Amino acid sequence: MKSRTTLLPTLVVCFVLGALAFGQDLASFEKRTTVKKLGNGLTVIICERPEAPVFSFFTHVDAGSVQDPMGKTGLAHMFEHMAFKGTDTIGTRDYAGEKVALAKVEEAYGAYLAERDKPVGRDEAKLKQLEQSWKDAIAAADKFSAAYNNEFGKIVESEGGEGMNAFTNLDETAYHYSFPINRLELWAYLESERFLHPVMRQFYKERNVVIEERRMRTDSNPIGRLLEQFTEEAFAAHPYHRPTIGWMSDLNSFSATDAHNFFDTYYVPSNMVVAVVGDVKASEAMPVVEKYFSRIPGRPRPDTATTTEPAQNSERTVVLHEQSQPLYLEGYHRPDYRSPDDQIYDAIADLMSNGRTSRLYRALVRDKQIASDSEGFTGLPGNKYPHLFAFYAFPIPGHKPQEMADAIHAEIERLKKEDISDEELKMIKTRAKANLIRSLGSNEGLASELAVYQARYDDWRELFRSVDRIDKVTKADIRRVANKTFVPDNRTVGIIEFAPPPLGENRGTAPQTQPQGGGQ
Repeated sequence: MKSRTTLLPTLVVCFVLGALAFGQDLASFEKRTTVKKLGNGLTVIICERPEAPVFSFFTHVDAGSVQDPMGKTGLAHMFEHMAFKGTDTIGTRDYAGEKVALAKVEEAYGAYLAERDKPVGRDEAKLKQLEQSWKDAIAAADKFSAAYNNEFGKIVESEGGEGMNAFTNLDETAYHYSFPINRLELWAYLESERFLHPVMRQFYKERNVVIEERRMRTDSNPIGRLLEQFTEEAFAAHPYHRPTIGWMSDLNSFSATDAHNFFDTYYVPSNMVVAVVGDVKASEAMPVVEKYFSRIPGRPRPDTATTTEPAQNSERTVVLHEQSQPLYLEGYHRPDYRSPDDQIYDAIADLMSNGRTSRLYRALVRDKQIASDSEGFTGLPGNKYPHLFAFYAFPIPGHKPQEMADAIHAEIERLKKEDISDEELKMIKTRAKANLIRSLGSNEGLASELAVYQARYDDWRELFRSVDRIDKVTKADIRRVANKTFVPDNRTVGIIEFAPPPLGENRGTAPQTQPQGGGQ
């Protein structure tokens, strides 16, 4: 007989599934979802959900920092910032005059950069003069937009828009917010305009914002520094070794012209998916979307081929000595999301890390009491290309990262040698269904899921089929994948060792730094 503590989570999940599953199956969504590829190549998805007079959208651009040109890392993220700066009609008092002024900024910056980056013979007096000319040109251009700062966002908010945001990661860039349903046409105009007529205004001011963002998230953050160096060590050839935020030297060099070239290359309709979810009727909304988004000129889809990461044949290690919370991290190369084993990796992540009943939490936190937190997860640093399955643990005071490694490896060996229990396998599959239902619970979440799956698989239905695939995972599958993947020669290790301050400095308790969430 099951104990009450074991039975309760199962009952709760089953209740959630029973309460939410009505109308959340594939057949139901097929009746309410319309997909159309416009003449210019842009894909539009409209899902009818008449629960409240609002809608959410998600614009997915299939380009992230993997596509950053060599020597210009951070451009994908930088353009995301620029997409909120307005258009030729939003954010300026006189675009004709501003356009001329912005061209002068680029001309002055090009001259400054040419002198600054001379390998020999740089004239410091001339460089100072060129820098001042560039700054003067920026000041002159800013006069056209200073009084209209953030006008795009102000329009959205004044018309009832909520949650306006965007993100860039290694794999993609996305834009999203929600609007009252009677603002559908306004949204279609605004969203299409910023990709039809983008303006690189206040570029260098915004670039400074990104530079400060890098200093805060990476340069001044021990975990940020570890993750950057760990990823660089794990990926010698594939662009996953690039930081989304960009290398500092690149941030101090790329230009507004570079950002516009990136836009022209990757922000093409055939490389974009727009999903709209809410109180809309496809028969009425699709003509509106098509009216505005069809104005974006069609161009060939960009070549996104990347260097294939060669097989790793030796363990790699990165150790940072910091006055910080110690951390142990390790990652193993695994195939991309299209692999037949993809859902098996998801099942392993759930088994090892989902909640207080997960294997790593019970072993390291509850039983051994050597860690404050420990998990295993897939998708580091992205999942569009072959990536890493990672494990980490934060040791509590008095315990070392090596103890975390030993305990994690003991759990990995158990996974490789012993079948998981029937109950564990059942809960993995039940939670997968529950997680899918939860992801569909909001217009925002559903729009995101539909757009991403349409972009990745060219069929949003794969969102539901992924649960079917995890339902077919067997105990033997888990042992097979664990034995194939979690081997020392395929392992990269990252460690933060606590280093006491030098003599004479404060020897207080190390700060309890926690992992960052969210995108760049």
